[in-house]
This record gives sequence, C-alpha cells and structure tokens, in this order.
Amino acid sequence: MSPARSRIRAALTSGRRVTGTFVKLPSCDVVEICAEAGFDFVVVDLEHSTLTESDAIALVRHADLCGLAALVRIPAVDGPQICRLLENGAAGFQLSMLHDPAQTRALLQATRFAPAGTRSISMANRTARFSLREGGLRAFLRDEAESPPLLVGQIETPVHGPWEPLIGDLDVVFVGVTDLAVSLGAEPGGERLRAAVTGIAAAAAEHGIAFGGWTPSPDTAAAHGLAAARYLVTGSDLQILATGLKAAASQGGNG
Repeated sequence: MSPARSRIRAALTSGRRVTGTFVKLPSCDVVEICAEAGFDFVVVDLEHSTLTESDAIALVRHADLCGLAALVRIPAVDGPQICRLLENGAAGFQLSMLHDPAQTRALLQATRFAPAGTRSISMANRTARFSLREGGLRAFLRDEAESPPLLVGQIETPVHGPWEPLIGDLDVVFVGVTDLAVSLGAEPGGERLRAAVTGIAAAAAEHGIAFGGWTPSPDTAAAHGLAAARYLVTGSDLQILATGLKAAASQGGNG
C-alpha cells in the first residue's frame, strides 16, 4: 500500500486542497519533475493519450518510488487491468463519463478484495514486496482495507437520477468541465456551465465527498466554478509543455 495514497486521502478528509496534472507522455522524467515541482499527485491518462498499459505501469511505478501518488484515468472498468496497475503502485482510478450507478459498483468491486469486492489477490508483486512483506497476506489485506485505492468519478453529462447510488462510494466527485459544456451545449466558462458545476459541487458536499475538477491553470479554477475544489487537476504535461515552448519561441523573435 502506497504511503502517497494515504497522504492524499488524509488531505482530502481534512479539507486541504490537493493539486495534480494529467500525464500523457511515456516518460518517467515527467512524473519525477511533477514530484520535484510540488504536485500532490498525477493522473496517468489512459483515455486521451497514446499511452499503453505498459507505459502506465512504468509511470505509476516511478511515481510511487518518487513518493508521488499516481492515479490512472480509465475510460471503462477492466478488472484485470485495474489489478495489474494496483499491483504496480497505482494510488487509485479516475473513471471517465460516469453516469450509471452500475459503473460505480463495478469500479468499487474491481478495486476491493473479498468480501468487499472481486479484486484478485497475489503476493508476487511489488506492492506486496514480492511475497516478502512483513506480516504476509494478513497484514497486506489489513492495510489495503484500512486505506483502499482512491476512487474518482468524472461527471461529464447531466445527471438525471438520484446522486447517492452514483457517487456514494467515491472519494472524489470530479467534474469534467469540457465534456460537460459540450453535452449541455453551453459556453465554456459561461453561466449555464457554472450553474451545472455548482449543482455537482452541492451534491458532493451533501454526501460528504470531496469535490474536484479540471482547469487549465490554478488561476482559472474560480472561473470554472472550482473555487471549492479539494482535488484540482490543472492542465496536462502536454499542455504545460506546449505553453512553455510557445512562450520560449515567441521570446526568440524572428531569429
């Protein structure tokens, strides 16, 4: 069990904001730079990137060695894949396009050992210290039960049913502002979108769940309705790189 996972959970429980960024590049240097720069976590992106599962495993392993929590964004629940990523140090999962309580139940089941879930058990992996973990299986199961993988659900379409079955088992309710704007036919940053985000934040607060979302930069969080977000994902490695390269090129003039 990753100490970084426990730190993120403790911060969210205490009400402190944690900040991360999406990682889309298959370079361990990226997660190491994120750790050095002071991010609390990264989200390895298996939805909107060209990363393979092998790339994601390498990134979460390196992040864990750097003491940085690495969640993985997934487009759908794949139990065996989730198991492999957890066995290599993933701190949790961020499920895209959450709209059905069945998705939440599937995510919970895939990340919990029996009797709470259906996650398969093996001690021949790095999180169990390759069967050399002190206390063996009993201690491993106890630690995982006390601090289970973090579960983040991305709300990106209007929610028409009751909130509790959809978000009650999550650690974070995350609003995907870009997809939500498109699904609503709303202007990014406009009043209609802010009202929808406010409604999602209120549902999270009502059920005692941390609220989060994505913003291009920390300075724009309030404009996106994310002033109260405790789990803030800002930009991505590609976006930050592109912005920096554009600024460097413009400073160079015309040569």
